[in-house]
Amino acid sequence: MTDESATSTPLERGLITLSIMLATVMQSLDMTIANVALPHMQGTMSATQDQISWVLTSYIVAAAIMTPPTGFFASRLGRKRLFIIMVTGFTITSMLCGTASTLNEIVLYRLLQGAFGAGLVPLSQAVLLDTYPTEKHGSAMAMWGMGVMVGPILGPTLGGFLTETYNWRWVFFINLPFGILALLGILAFVPETAKERARNFDYIGFALLSLSIGALQMMLDRGESQDWFASNEIIIEAVVAGLCFYMFLVHMFTAKMPFIEPGLFKDRNFSVGLLLIFMVGVILLATMALLPPFLQNLMGFPVLITGYVLAPRGIGTMIAMVFVGRLIGKIDNRLLIFFGISLTAYSLYEMSRFTTDVSVSTLVWTGIMQGVGLGFIFIPLSTLTFSTLAAHFRNEGTAMFSLIRNIGSSIGISIVFTMLSRNTQVNHAAIADRMDPFRDAMQPPFLPNAWNWNMASGLTALDNEITRQSATIAFLNDFTLMMWVMLAAAPLLLLLKRPEKKQSAELAVAE
Repeated sequence: MTDESATSTPLERGLITLSIMLATVMQSLDMTIANVALPHMQGTMSATQDQISWVLTSYIVAAAIMTPPTGFFASRLGRKRLFIIMVTGFTITSMLCGTASTLNEIVLYRLLQGAFGAGLVPLSQAVLLDTYPTEKHGSAMAMWGMGVMVGPILGPTLGGFLTETYNWRWVFFINLPFGILALLGILAFVPETAKERARNFDYIGFALLSLSIGALQMMLDRGESQDWFASNEIIIEAVVAGLCFYMFLVHMFTAKMPFIEPGLFKDRNFSVGLLLIFMVGVILLATMALLPPFLQNLMGFPVLITGYVLAPRGIGTMIAMVFVGRLIGKIDNRLLIFFGISLTAYSLYEMSRFTTDVSVSTLVWTGIMQGVGLGFIFIPLSTLTFSTLAAHFRNEGTAMFSLIRNIGSSIGISIVFTMLSRNTQVNHAAIADRMDPFRDAMQPPFLPNAWNWNMASGLTALDNEITRQSATIAFLNDFTLMMWVMLAAAPLLLLLKRPEKKQSAELAVAE
């Protein structure tokens, strides 16, 4: 492997960056853009709520399984060739998703779309790390992070607009121009890497890890609807995930040529970086998953207005990344991450004080604040994680980085929605227990006529309001939990070490 940064000019780097960022944005948008279109798909396919959820589940499971082997395929086929295959496959399957007429078709096409899109984000990160010299890795990661983080944030806004203005099929058709431009740019500008023909594929390791990840993703995605461990399905999936992962670890440390090199985790910054990105992943998509139902179900916002209110979060992230890209190298990255953690935790604290009468300006301000905080975390963390990692581990390392972030997001979403459902029931029972008809406050003229105990309509209206307030408290409990998760990440910064300039320069040259 050669050092691409030594031979490329600034113009060539810019064209390479533009080409791969189109692919990154395309894939990251699809993580959330289809969510708002699910009710419309459900009507078209005449599917139940449980059936239509497979549109999301199939994509997530396929992407999770196909992310780890990205490093091997990039080494065996060549990074450019693999990039071309994945962009082409992702674009074609996106078109197929848009033309699907039955539930089986769209689930199959989404499965293929997730498989082809799995490697786009780690491949783009590896290309940028090799294209830019070490001293410019901060700026490179800022551009890469902008696509990775802004895509999921703006996805619901763009998805809502396309669905309301046209129909749900345009959620997938929008990928066509991005895919064509990305493909042409990659063909023209991205250099090919050396191929490692001698390396054999570890089928046993891949099978064990795939079964473990697939079972875990299925458990997380279907746990809430199946009442978690009261369901035999969830128990089986948990057992399969745990057993296969244990067998994979044993195999990884005993095989001559394992699927994932154990030496990858000997780098302290890389291992600590994985722990931190896992926790960031919990916050990143869990917050975005909670806010739309809070705004739509409790505050009565339409889909488009909800999208517009959430959009400034992405603007905050973009602004942060522009500044962070210039600060990296001048300020200790650990201080930048700590500032981002503090700002994100404070935004979650403010969100834990929301009411159903919260102003739009407060919603927008907290969103911008959280976007800025996540921007200050993501880029310095990406830079530090790979700052001391040997160049020949980059393909596998970037794949693992993306995988852990996605698993963190899946676990975070599962936890917050499970707590939301259960806390709503607990809060409803606690509030209803205090609704004593013999209390003066529960009698006219203190109680509104709409909540008259002596009328069926009054009891229904009162129960609806209790449910609304119970759900509000449950949302605030989730925001509080995420605040503590963010604060718990701060001590891990003490384990990160700042790479020496000489050491970083040496690592930039491929072995």
